[in-house]
Amino acid sequence: MLEKEYRICMPLTVEEYRIGQLYMISKHSCEQSENGEGVEVVRNEADTHPEHGPGQVTEKRIYLSSKLPAWAKSLAPRFFYVKETAWNFYPHTITEYSLSFLPKFSIYIETRFENNNGCNDNIFGTPTPAEHVSFLDILSDPIPEKHYKESEDLSHWQSSKTKRGPLKEGWREEHQPIMCSYKRVRCNFEVYGLQTKTEDFLHRNIRDILLIGHRQAVAWVDEWHGLTLEEVRQYEDKMQKQTNSKVKPNSGAPTSSAPMFSRSMSVTDECTLKKMGASEPSGGTTVPHGHIRLNSTSE
Repeated sequence: MLEKEYRICMPLTVEEYRIGQLYMISKHSCEQSENGEGVEVVRNEADTHPEHGPGQVTEKRIYLSSKLPAWAKSLAPRFFYVKETAWNFYPHTITEYSLSFLPKFSIYIETRFENNNGCNDNIFGTPTPAEHVSFLDILSDPIPEKHYKESEDLSHWQSSKTKRGPLKEGWREEHQPIMCSYKRVRCNFEVYGLQTKTEDFLHRNIRDILLIGHRQAVAWVDEWHGLTLEEVRQYEDKMQKQTNSKVKPNSGAPTSSAPMFSRSMSVTDECTLKKMGASEPSGGTTVPHGHIRLNSTSE
């Protein structure tokens, strides 16, 4: 298991970002869904967590077969999804990810938000070793070229509503307001010969997702700043319906709660999956042995 802590500062307050986070997740999910792949929202409702009490729970299925690297495609069945379960007790959130066919895969992200510049070393109760703490700078840290948009470049950004921006070098030490998104991330892939490679791959991608997501939250501030919680929930419901309509018609994925394996899967693939800890297929269908919890905002 590989655990790291990421700290991402933004020129916002924690109170503002509560609205921005909900808006950003809804918009981004819709933008990233097309041609039967992307994010399907299964439920989004008030719920009570056994440890943290009342909050909002969201369950999603993320279909991304075509986006996997070649080595991962060779291990996965034709149809599968990533299950995301998120509990929002703002300013504290917990997100867990699991694979529909692979119990030995898990990602756990715990997030806490504070109005500071990332200076709290004890936000999770015990300090994370310094070598496992990474500060991500939404202004200057590189992102994959394919995700770069000039409109989201915070060195050029200026908000007409908040009169903030553009950001300049050293902004994290000087800017007010400022808040920090603290994320403790655990990636686990207990498969002999693939664990280190896969966990490193997951953290590299999580780093990029966090950078892009938090850049967008700031760049899109004029779209959501000033909305009430009720208004952003209405927007969330509208975008959820649009997103699901992009994914469901063409995904070819099963509609039942039991994840399915393609009937064209070879004997070799089935043996590989058994070694990796997947449930044995029976008549083309498999049901996991109970709920699989993983150890993760909005992105």
